Amino acid sequence: MFSNTVFARVKRAENKKMAEITRFLRANALSIDTTVEIFITVTRDEELIACGGIAGNIIKCVAISESARGEGLALTLATELINLAFERQCTNLFIYTKSTNEALFKECGFYTLASVPGVMVLMENSATRLQRYASYLTTLRHDGNKIGCIVMNANPFTLGHRYLIQKAAVLCDWLHVFMVKEDTSRFPYEDRLALVRAGTADIPKITVHRGSEYMISRATFPCYFIKEQSVINHCYTEIDLQIFRQHIAPALGITHRFVGTEPFCKVTAGYNADMRQRLASPADSAPPIELVEIERLSYRGVSISASLVRQLLVKKDLAAIEQLVPEATRKYLQNLLATRSESTADRQPESALQTGEK
Repeated sequence: MFSNTVFARVKRAENKKMAEITRFLRANALSIDTTVEIFITVTRDEELIACGGIAGNIIKCVAISESARGEGLALTLATELINLAFERQCTNLFIYTKSTNEALFKECGFYTLASVPGVMVLMENSATRLQRYASYLTTLRHDGNKIGCIVMNANPFTLGHRYLIQKAAVLCDWLHVFMVKEDTSRFPYEDRLALVRAGTADIPKITVHRGSEYMISRATFPCYFIKEQSVINHCYTEIDLQIFRQHIAPALGITHRFVGTEPFCKVTAGYNADMRQRLASPADSAPPIELVEIERLSYRGVSISASLVRQLLVKKDLAAIEQLVPEATRKYLQNLLATRSESTADRQPESALQTGEK
């Protein structure tokens, strides 16, 4: 069946082949996902008939030409992608895919973690990994009637973040702070985590957790097979909060989730509103969680935000930055500026100093 079928690997730097993949995906109602590092392509008689990509430990952009469907090619492609991921030392695999592909990836050893019926599913290649992670969290559980949670990027950690944690900690018997693990932010994950821990070391009754793949990042959430932004936002909310409410929150006994008010970003403000409804919905069998919004800390009438700090960093305005961040963050950013001034832009194309974007 596959005698004249050729499987090949294509890296992002191969522009001509990437252009062909982009056209093929568009012809199959998909967009290119810019986080994909390497693709597997399938050609027959020099015509591209299928492809799929790997972005870290996530399988993305799987597409098969209509003319090649129903002949077992999908299963072979999925197996090749899994083997490629394993070669790249990525053994804990995830895939976000259309609901119509759920059965296919179940055949490849994937299990459904969360779903938006009729739209998409999140799957991983283990039937027990999430349960093991939840079991681990139970060892970090603390007794109390009011157990809080904050999930943050801290990109970078500001006095606004610290204020939110301080206020929430006072209102709780114990507070769990989770860092989003993804490493696509302007500042590396390990640096962000260290700054949060340094900036909260004096606050009692809190645990700062390392992130996990089960704290879904909007930055890595795929939208290549969803066209409408409103549907993307809905799917992100559903997938993220299903896992949080059904697995993470029960493991730690979380009763309240704290967020800062969002005066700038309509998407985040909408997410907070959806989260309030979703976490308390009686339709979910897991215990309800109350969302608590805390007014943001302001400086001279302006709400303190990480995006504001990043904008000031672009301007190298340390005098303004030091009014908005804890001492550990100030020193970190000062060192970053010093390092940046000693190196060329060519050697740091992804430097935090080159953008003020969120």
